Amino acid sequence: MEKLTIEEARRLNDTMVTEEHLKLHAANVAACMGAMAQHFCEDKEHWEAVGYLHDYDYEKYPEEHLAHTKEPLKAAGVPEGDIRAIMSHGYGICTDVEPVSDMEKSLFTVDELSGIIQAAARMRPNGITDMEVKSFMKKWKDKRFAAKCDRPLILKGCEMLGMDIKDVSEICITGMKEHAEELQLTGTGE
Repeated sequence: MEKLTIEEARRLNDTMVTEEHLKLHAANVAACMGAMAQHFCEDKEHWEAVGYLHDYDYEKYPEEHLAHTKEPLKAAGVPEGDIRAIMSHGYGICTDVEPVSDMEKSLFTVDELSGIIQAAARMRPNGITDMEVKSFMKKWKDKRFAAKCDRPLILKGCEMLGMDIKDVSEICITGMKEHAEELQLTGTGE
């Protein structure tokens, strides 16, 4: 395969991931990656595909995350650069693959950031559909909100990208708005 497609990413992910919340996380990260690709004038679908497949082995091997990713994806024909990007999102946590490209740095950053955005959107009557970065930043500053999401790691990723957290968040919110229905973030309408 020349480059990973979203269809192939979903097919491969479905061979390993059965839990709906993990599939939803994959879709959230994919939406953010597509928006980051647009920001960097790159291939949106390609970046979405890499984002969707990033936690390929997590459900089956949570304690050995990314240790069971490289070889199976290589055998499936996933390009080396895409595998490297997936491996790099665990930099400093479970891999020593340092993010160097914009795609790798973006995946490293938005993996955790998408979780905080998702949590903030779920608290809103209209979900993400009318969320502005200003209201999100209030939730970001509250360390008790979505406390399991690693804010220092997100900030490290923003630093790698040479971008402010507010700007990266705005890009990701925009990307997630485009997929609000798929991401179950349209709100309750109350």
